[in-house]
Amino acid sequence: MSGLIGKKIGMTSLFDENGKNIPCTVIEAGPCVVTQVRTNEVDGYEALQLGFDDKSDKNATKADLGHFKKAGTSVKRKVMEFQGFKEEYKLGDHITVDLFKENEFVDVSATSKGKGFQGVVKRHGFAGSERTHGQQSMLRAPGSVGAASYPARIFKGMKMGGQMGSEKVKVQNLRVLKVVPEKNLIVIKGCVPGHNNTYVTIQK
Repeated sequence: MSGLIGKKIGMTSLFDENGKNIPCTVIEAGPCVVTQVRTNEVDGYEALQLGFDDKSDKNATKADLGHFKKAGTSVKRKVMEFQGFKEEYKLGDHITVDLFKENEFVDVSATSKGKGFQGVVKRHGFAGSERTHGQQSMLRAPGSVGAASYPARIFKGMKMGGQMGSEKVKVQNLRVLKVVPEKNLIVIKGCVPGHNNTYVTIQK
């Protein structure tokens, strides 16, 4: 699917024509530079590689410097490939937030907030044990996880405490409420994964 790379700015709210308050997320989408054009003849598939957010040359490798020099642009922090563009773009072209229209639906992907090591109550929604009847230290404990002498092991996939968050999440069918081309902003209904300044992928 065609799309753009962006950066999550934060959340706000808008009022619709009926006076209802709608929570929404503001994303700085593009402008993205076409840094490579994939073709069937050379790569076996068709796609556009887009770059977003400038990075200083001193923090880039020589391979990166040569790659972005071919496109005639500065080194970018975030690079991703997209397919399905209706228009034809050449190396070095800029794709802006005008790609999106109001009231259309998009999919947004990003890395969710990291929550560290969490127990089963927060991570999996366990209820925990009763708070009365003499319980001492098992309020938020997972309870029994083992079996009998056979198989004498814990099965893989058992819901236990562990690392939570900091994984790629895609939220589908979010409505575009507003597009602000002069500031490269797009306002999307609802919430988007990740903290502020997280790189996001917006796909049509």
